[in-house]
Amino acid sequence: MKCSRLKLVNGMIIVTVAVLLTVLAFRVKTGVSADSVAILKTSGMTCGSCSKLISTGLETVKGVAVTEVDVEGGWVIVGYNTKAVKPDTLVEKVRESGFSSAVYAVLTPEQFKQTTGREIGKAAEQGSGCCGSKGGGCGPGKQS
Repeated sequence: MKCSRLKLVNGMIIVTVAVLLTVLAFRVKTGVSADSVAILKTSGMTCGSCSKLISTGLETVKGVAVTEVDVEGGWVIVGYNTKAVKPDTLVEKVRESGFSSAVYAVLTPEQFKQTTGREIGKAAEQGSGCCGSKGGGCGPGKQS
């Protein structure tokens, strides 16, 4: 009796571990690779909170690998996988965040590197102060 009970307990443990590993495997986000870069001309951004709102929204979209937001220039740069998402979906997500946006250009990561001299996701160092600016204020009309 003890032997069959022990086999039953061991079997239940093995099944439990297998189910747990399967659940955890689905919860782990696999790395998305960017095979395209969308450059979105976006208006209405005034500070780092705007940047964070846009980035957070875009990063929930399946297929988005990396986002960069240039508040002062009015640019949102998104590295994404073309098999999972289209540029129009990215624009719509930015608009859902409350900003006007349109596709300015779509480049390969190589074209982006040739144009900017850096890889997508390797943004220039940001300044300090309010909203990442060197100046002392946020909002329209504030100079950094």
